[in-house]
Amino acid sequence: MQAVWARASKAASWRRAAGTGMLVSLAVLAACAPRQKAPVAPVAPPPPVEKPAEVKPGEVHRVAILVPLTGPNAPVGISLANAATLAMVDTGKQGIRLTSYDTAALGAAGAANRALADGAQLILGPLLASDAAAVKTAAEAKGITMLSFSNDAAIAGGKLYVLGFQPAQSVSRVVDYAASRGTQKFAALVPEGVYGQRTSVAFTRAVSANSGQVVALTSFARTPAALPTAARKVTDYDARLKQSANTAVTKRPDGTIAPATRTTPPVAFEALLVADSGAIAAAFSPHLAKFGAQPGSYLMMGTELWNTEPGLGASPALRGAVFAAVPDQRFQSMSRRYQARFGGTPSRLASLSYDAMLLAISSADAQWAIGTAFPQKLLDDPQGFAGVDGIFRFKSNVAERGLEVQQVGPSGFTTVSPAPTAF
Repeated sequence: MQAVWARASKAASWRRAAGTGMLVSLAVLAACAPRQKAPVAPVAPPPPVEKPAEVKPGEVHRVAILVPLTGPNAPVGISLANAATLAMVDTGKQGIRLTSYDTAALGAAGAANRALADGAQLILGPLLASDAAAVKTAAEAKGITMLSFSNDAAIAGGKLYVLGFQPAQSVSRVVDYAASRGTQKFAALVPEGVYGQRTSVAFTRAVSANSGQVVALTSFARTPAALPTAARKVTDYDARLKQSANTAVTKRPDGTIAPATRTTPPVAFEALLVADSGAIAAAFSPHLAKFGAQPGSYLMMGTELWNTEPGLGASPALRGAVFAAVPDQRFQSMSRRYQARFGGTPSRLASLSYDAMLLAISSADAQWAIGTAFPQKLLDDPQGFAGVDGIFRFKSNVAERGLEVQQVGPSGFTTVSPAPTAF
């Protein structure tokens, strides 16, 4: 099978290409027709890394993948390494030599130095932001481009690109969706730390861009004891309680006086973002209900983290909640091919290395000359690319993705707003 470039306007051909392991450039051949947290290890032991077939050194492009192949993050690293190999298998590409380097055993800088000494012309990885920052200087000194699997946009720049899923994009997409359905008043619960800070900024910007109103923004410590306090604050329970009005005194038929009752005003928000896992959102639900935010009385929104929690529908409080993430259909197809070849289930992050490798393969078929460093300019196509995770393009060296909105139901997730097919 040969790697193919084509326009995204040819939707049927685009779907066929992505489903069988081909990356599609959305700008080329204009006249032609053809979803940090530390990664969690799976229960089953990971399969070994498969080495691609050897080819003659003078006739190949040299690609290095820097990932942890040992240590606590090895299951994710091995998935990334094997998925890159799978991309070569799916496309039948023979003109690239892919070599894996263990950032856990060698250290990120040590792995990079060895890869560069071996003649790497493109680096895929590392996985962690701290590792990518440690590798950047050495790679740039050699003129080598890096496609990191991190989701930390702060490290992007120069020859370092960030492929990881961006929380800010997920938040913006789900707020846009809620606003399109008439929601105007928003609130958010965000965890303490860098992730919470970044989602807070993205949230307020997205609400403002939709001419909405942020009525509450509350941070919380990720401990069970902190949840009730945060729920009380985000619902503004104490202020609402003070606003409670006594009803008029009434007489009963028997002539006695009925005691006055108090009516607490409803919560001010129409939609609430819980910028954490679905499990945390479910844990918040009874506390929110206690302070007047009953399930179904507002739209609960999540982040891309929910995409890896398929059992969320077991919690009645989360049914109807929505979140934005990359489309999953092509990943599921890739996952089946991965299991057939390597055994075991790949990490959800495996699509990052698969798409990165497809990008390298497509570039090798176009404007990447043998014996030269990967041409960075090929990454700057404003119309972007399409792969396992849908369309993406690089803006300020960070992958901007077309996301879909999914809704939690009793038997899984349902797409309520499809991902775009072109920028």
